[in-house]
Amino acid sequence: MDQRPLLRALAPVAALLVLTVSACTASGDGADAGAAGRPGAAGLRDPYFPGQGNGGYDVQHYGLALDYDPKPNRLSGTATVTARATQDLGSFNLDLHGLAVDGVTVNGAPAEATRAGDELTVRPREAVADGSTFTTVVRYSGSPKTVKDPDGSEEGWLRTEDGAVALGEPQGSMAWFPGNHHPSDKAGYDITVTVPKGLTAVSNGELRSQRPVAGGSRTAFAWHSAEPMASYLATVGVGEYDVKTSRPARGVPEFTAVDRTVAAQSEKVRARLPEVLDWAQENFGPYPFSSTGAIVERADDLNYALETQTRPVYPAGAFNEEFLVHELAHQWYGNSVSPKAWKDVWLNEAFATYAEWLYGEDFNDVPAQKRFEKEFEDDGNWAFPPAEPPTDDLLGAPVYGRGAMVLHKIRQAVGDDAFFALLKGWPQEHRHGNASTEDFIGYVEEETGEDLTELWDVWLYGDGRPSKP
Repeated sequence: MDQRPLLRALAPVAALLVLTVSACTASGDGADAGAAGRPGAAGLRDPYFPGQGNGGYDVQHYGLALDYDPKPNRLSGTATVTARATQDLGSFNLDLHGLAVDGVTVNGAPAEATRAGDELTVRPREAVADGSTFTTVVRYSGSPKTVKDPDGSEEGWLRTEDGAVALGEPQGSMAWFPGNHHPSDKAGYDITVTVPKGLTAVSNGELRSQRPVAGGSRTAFAWHSAEPMASYLATVGVGEYDVKTSRPARGVPEFTAVDRTVAAQSEKVRARLPEVLDWAQENFGPYPFSSTGAIVERADDLNYALETQTRPVYPAGAFNEEFLVHELAHQWYGNSVSPKAWKDVWLNEAFATYAEWLYGEDFNDVPAQKRFEKEFEDDGNWAFPPAEPPTDDLLGAPVYGRGAMVLHKIRQAVGDDAFFALLKGWPQEHRHGNASTEDFIGYVEEETGEDLTELWDVWLYGDGRPSKP
């Protein structure tokens, strides 16, 4: 995840977002719209973010056409959302924070749209039939904003010295495009970003084209992500970047963009990426995506790193081997296998943290047992069970350190051969899907033939520190 606990002290718990009500309308038949269908749910009732996500449909693909000017912080966008209805839909919701909606169509026909805080309710002229595929186009604009979480952290559209970077975990993606913003609804993406000449726009996946527009005064960068992606893992970076690419004959193509002011100091770590990726594939199995890389910003522009899919984002001060290992491991654990609900996020962080321990064993002669003992003595790891984080501390220390301790106890219980088979098998079992804590427990016990009830009760769900490691 974003390593926020390692980079800053948590701010005091912030109040939940105060929702404001605004409205926009497009031509349609008003009160009669959607009479033949039922409303999709406005929110999936995830205990941590009850309003996040929406019911009644499953997004298949996002096509985002964005135009951004950094100086006035002005974003205009057209989002083409292709989805499959899971019920007869008379209306449905999209999550969108702050930006003004200029018009909405469903299957090419103008639709009525109303706003209530971060909920955009769309009423198509004709109900959408259960099982059918439908396309919603939303035109929107404005100055994108940050989103503040209950723990005081901020994400969303973050302005930098020379542009901006979009970070989404856990709810910031709604600050720059409308969608079904819950990790359980993954989709493919095509993101085209047009920026002033001289700037580069970087996103997830592969760069399909880079072309001048508006008489050469602007440049459009088109990015394609074929593999399913949770919306919180989508990113856009705009700035003056030093770009490095490589296309190994049998390796994974790399695209790395580093802020020019920190390019020289970042090169040593960037050059390690292919070797670390090879090491990760030896331990975790084949890399689950078709490209890799990084976005590195000035240290003052960001205060945490994030595992955005295929192209993690780092502040320069955190672009080191340990963070590289952590965010790269997330491509298997968290990105390819995403949480079913936010309470399952410990699975992301436990594996990524344990990857650091394994890397330390292989390259720094530091046994994982020593890391385990250090984390065991850290009082912060015992604030709550990793599988049951409080709503105001979703990404607190136990999700990382104690989560990794859970994996180490599994390793001790089943032995190295079985454990390393689990490391490869788990992301293969749920490749490009979602999984829960219950899924993980069942998988481990089925694959190893071990009853680990006591381990789960003490290390995963137990209150307080055990009397001994």
